[in-house]
Amino acid sequence: MKKITLQEKTQVAKELLKEIEALHTHGETVRFMEVCGTHTVAIFREGIRQLLPKGIELVSGPGCPVCVTDQVYMDKALAYAAMDDVIVATFGDMLKVPGTHSNLWEAKSQGAHIHIIYSPMEIIELGKANPNKKIVFLAIGFETTIAVIAAAVKAVAMSGLTNVFFLVSHKLVPPALRALAKQKEGHLDGFILPGHVSVIIGEEPYGFIPTECHMPSCIAGFDGLEILAAVRDLLAQRKSGHFYVGNQYKSVVAKTGNPVAVRLMDELYEVIDDTWRGIGVIPQSGLRLKGAYAAFDAEKAIPLGPIESGGVPKGCQCGRVLQGLIRPDECGLFGKLCTADHPVGACMVSVEGSCAAWYKYGRASGGMTWEE
Repeated sequence: MKKITLQEKTQVAKELLKEIEALHTHGETVRFMEVCGTHTVAIFREGIRQLLPKGIELVSGPGCPVCVTDQVYMDKALAYAAMDDVIVATFGDMLKVPGTHSNLWEAKSQGAHIHIIYSPMEIIELGKANPNKKIVFLAIGFETTIAVIAAAVKAVAMSGLTNVFFLVSHKLVPPALRALAKQKEGHLDGFILPGHVSVIIGEEPYGFIPTECHMPSCIAGFDGLEILAAVRDLLAQRKSGHFYVGNQYKSVVAKTGNPVAVRLMDELYEVIDDTWRGIGVIPQSGLRLKGAYAAFDAEKAIPLGPIESGGVPKGCQCGRVLQGLIRPDECGLFGKLCTADHPVGACMVSVEGSCAAWYKYGRASGGMTWEE
């Protein structure tokens, strides 16, 4: 979207809101899920909920990779961190994701070798600098991050390093959307599709939403106008009864996505069923390294014994929040036992987690509730 002045933006927003008002049936409640955690934050910052007509609900979905990383995975990461000859390399937002009994932050404070990185490529220098240690990188993320980590795996293979490995927990967004669209509880009326993920995979992988699920969907950027335009698109599809994959982010999202990134992912990974925290197993929603690249799979190179993982913390409703079944503030722990400083559930850990966004912005952006 080209640069426009604040006055121009205000005028365009007014026009979009007028169209939205005309397309929305008065008295009808529609629930649109924004899948991306960055969208959740942008909706709060732009005050989108305050602007929309009453009856149009924006529901946050499982669009934060940190939030959906399974508890068992974190227990495995902690098991590696407890090994004297292992350095766990991770993005910083993983430090407070809860395992069964602890998290990486606590383990680090107790002397575990945990190294925070900002780019997956840093693991190459980390491996070279520590030839007597095994480096285990926590490879999590959706398609946006998968492509970057795939490039790092390939770079490690080409470097000849034999002490760098990947604990993989990648998640694919389209299978999760199929599961959400078909869930019996918490009916959804459309999806605001993620911008970053769509840059990689394009429009085509979402084709099942209009054809199989008979729902409207629209890719959106992260400016308030782009989000409002996506809402207008969803309402227009509902009004006409003609469903398709809309795209309000055409400046960067092509129909077929980024072919180089897609080919790289296809070369390194194979699709598997995978577990999403709080949701359960979603068919064909995860990845694992394949072929020659499987040699860099941490679980194959450094086998772990049985991992005893406990259940969800008592009272934690992250699973229902991630599925759009309740708002974060409807969880009894929210803002009380579960805060940004002391998160109980994974949704409060990442800045893009639904609970963290609601906790940070709250009523200032109309996020808690329409009625005072």
